[in-house]
Amino acid sequence: MDKERVAAWIDGYERAWRTPGTDSLAELFTADATYRQGPYDEPLAGLPEIVGMWDEERTGPDEVFEMTREIVAVDGDTAVARVEVTYGEPDNEEFRDLWILRFAEDGRCRSFEEWWSAPD
Repeated sequence: MDKERVAAWIDGYERAWRTPGTDSLAELFTADATYRQGPYDEPLAGLPEIVGMWDEERTGPDEVFEMTREIVAVDGDTAVARVEVTYGEPDNEEFRDLWILRFAEDGRCRSFEEWWSAPD
């Protein structure tokens, strides 16, 4: 992996969040991917569990939010990114995240770990 490929993957993640349905998740995550929503949370295991979380967590593809990203580091198949998300009405929430991403050779994520913080 390199910074450009990681940035493209994060852009794809944002596009998928804004797109109806969950079909595009198979392009982002391997079938056996793990997704940890917090450093102490048990990871979701496998694409079906990630799809279920995706459907449950987002308001819908028309959700109002701004997302920025900075690739902090890439070492082999592992990347760290700083991601900031600001949601508009009706949520009006803000999050700063560190994402630790591990990629398969085909560029899909095989391990996603999120360390998030909110201003309050």
